[in-house]
Amino acid sequence: MEISTATFDYVRDLVGNQAGIVLEPEKHYLVDSRLMPIARRRGFPSTDALVAHARTSGDAELRNSVIEAMTTNETTFFRDGEPFEALRHEVLPRLIKAREPVKRLQIWCAASSTGQEPYSLAMLLQENFPQLASWDVSILGTDLSEDVLARARNAKYSQLEVNRGLPATLLVKYFEKQGLEWRLKTGAGLRERVRFDKLNLVKPWPPIGTFDLVMLRNVMIYFDVPTKQRIFSQLAGVLRHDGVLFLGSAETTIGIHAGFERETWRKTGFYKQVA
Repeated sequence: MEISTATFDYVRDLVGNQAGIVLEPEKHYLVDSRLMPIARRRGFPSTDALVAHARTSGDAELRNSVIEAMTTNETTFFRDGEPFEALRHEVLPRLIKAREPVKRLQIWCAASSTGQEPYSLAMLLQENFPQLASWDVSILGTDLSEDVLARARNAKYSQLEVNRGLPATLLVKYFEKQGLEWRLKTGAGLRERVRFDKLNLVKPWPPIGTFDLVMLRNVMIYFDVPTKQRIFSQLAGVLRHDGVLFLGSAETTIGIHAGFERETWRKTGFYKQVA
């Protein structure tokens, strides 16, 4: 049975206001499929009953569960491949040369989900740039969901997850088998460079420092134009003047924010601030 219009409208407004996600009118089925598992766990007979309780009970934890369930946490190791080749051959060598005097490199993976992207970057750096061993290198991963952040910090992945993008040589080098899962090894040099914090991109950002590289891939597609404009304006304040921004292949700053210009390496585009 399809959820009611009242249920859909409440969820649409909730995730729009709190997470900046735009739910199109035909997405009733998506709301039902994402929230029905929560309804079952909480003992509600339907999504409508769950949402009715969320609306009237003042249960902040339940509302947060609804928001997190409606966010998309799709991610893989070395996702899409080509951006990581651009990082290895073009972007990182350029940034490393520019940061040689200070020997410090700071990276932010926004909307990092369960951590595959930050750990992929840590492996990329360790495998290809041995000169960074003595540098101060930090990778910050952020997300609005406490559940996925907990998984990212735990760094334990199923066989299916490691099969998606992680080369076998890196799997056996950096991970160890624990039952049916693989966990990042301690002492492998990756955990020391990666940390995870909660951050909601559509809300005011806490002080997070400045960055040489920002990965904001495959999340802006869920926001409306005013939200994208606000996020790009905030990004301009935390990206160093010669820093680099990566977006997803279907995302762009063009026509949204005039403060960035696009560069291309082979078929991969990335962005720098306008000089």
